[in-house]
Amino acid sequence: MSRILPRSTPEAEGLDPAALRRLVDRLDALEDVHSVMVLRHGSVVGEAWWHPHTADRPHVMFSVSKSFTSTAVGIAVHEGLLTLDDRVVDLLPDDAPADPGEHLRALRVRDLLTMTTGHSASTMEGIDRTISLPGAGWARAILAQPVEHEPGTHFVYNTGATYLLSAILHRLTGERLLDYLTPRLLEPLGITHATWEQDPDGIDVGGFGLSVTTEEMAAFGQLYLQGGVWQGRQLVPAEWVAAATSAQVPNGPHGWPDWNQGYGYQLWQCRHGAYRADGAFGQYVVVWPEKDLVITMTSGLSDLQSVLDVVWDILLPDAAWVAPASAPPDAEAAPFAQALPTPAGAASSPLAESGATYALEPNERDITALAVRRAADDRTEITFTVGGLDHAVSFGHEAWVSGSGSLLGTPADVATAAAWADESTLHGRMVFLGTPFEWRLELRFSGDDVIVTIDQNVAFGERGLLAVKGTRSRRAEGDQR
Repeated sequence: MSRILPRSTPEAEGLDPAALRRLVDRLDALEDVHSVMVLRHGSVVGEAWWHPHTADRPHVMFSVSKSFTSTAVGIAVHEGLLTLDDRVVDLLPDDAPADPGEHLRALRVRDLLTMTTGHSASTMEGIDRTISLPGAGWARAILAQPVEHEPGTHFVYNTGATYLLSAILHRLTGERLLDYLTPRLLEPLGITHATWEQDPDGIDVGGFGLSVTTEEMAAFGQLYLQGGVWQGRQLVPAEWVAAATSAQVPNGPHGWPDWNQGYGYQLWQCRHGAYRADGAFGQYVVVWPEKDLVITMTSGLSDLQSVLDVVWDILLPDAAWVAPASAPPDAEAAPFAQALPTPAGAASSPLAESGATYALEPNERDITALAVRRAADDRTEITFTVGGLDHAVSFGHEAWVSGSGSLLGTPADVATAAAWADESTLHGRMVFLGTPFEWRLELRFSGDDVIVTIDQNVAFGERGLLAVKGTRSRRAEGDQR
């Protein structure tokens, strides 16, 4: 993977290398951090990826996408395509209700940016692994929802607001948001891996769906830290950067302190004078102007404050900062070698040696059977029968095995590991690479029966994916008992 940011050593940039080591160790203790990159004075001074996650793989950003959408709006305002005070019903006339009502008529672009649309709740809800609305015509569906409050007066985090911004830009420019941003922002920053999920009408969803690498996130954060300037070019208007990163509206109360500091234009204020782009399950671009620092992270966590607490605990004390020390030309810090833990236990069990097949009770995942057998290289192979089709997944022992899984209905890159906690209990982890998501499996055997549970580490809804009983199929094994 080609680099897009310069490297240095923490000592050369005035950061204690021991503090970086403590930062990585504390993040490692959270278990499901996938990557971290630390920039000081514009250079990478620390970076880590938790294997099987890698530096070259784009990661789903969820609501970090919103900050890119906001940036596109800022560029479009500078180009004269729209203003912050333009009314949404005028910008999306084909999607507005025939009688929009007083509050909807008053809704402006500014209100979409600051999440003060006047709705009492988000106009888009979490569904399984992502956020979406059923069918086509998302803008029409969002604009049809009641606007209970006067726009500009009531903060409600609302992914539908960001989608409307994307839909507006799509109409005004005649192209995808991704295509609009590519020559203006992405290519100059060296962002070449970006993809963006689209709705059924071909509109980039704006509020989520962007995938980029950790280093590409860091370049975006560094651009904002530099006031929108990149290699001498003003990519984003300086006045837009200043406004977007300021507290435009209050956004509390919230139990997490870094969610009480105010909200800008699709960017969150943090404590200690920092601000951030923030995505579900711990995707972060944290910009700390006082320290000339950018930190980017990808994760699969539910306690989002825990990550920021680690940052402040380690980097807020004066002891973390040292006088810059000279370093040899082109010196750089080596990446930290980290890995997600694999399940603990034995490589096999007599149950795996038997290659038994189990018929499962009916369930909403339509997993009708599974077979467990020991494979080569201490691997355990589990074959899931889904919708009448067999899907064999190989799980490594004390090592991650990469492959492709299609248990979700569409193929996905996964890494897997498993171990026998005892002779009758198998634990497995299936990591969906480039996403926050992971399946955690437990197969508990007793006589001819098995209880299969599959939970997801994080989710917009219920984490429990499957809890079903199965019975050993003697015919499938050739068992004549």
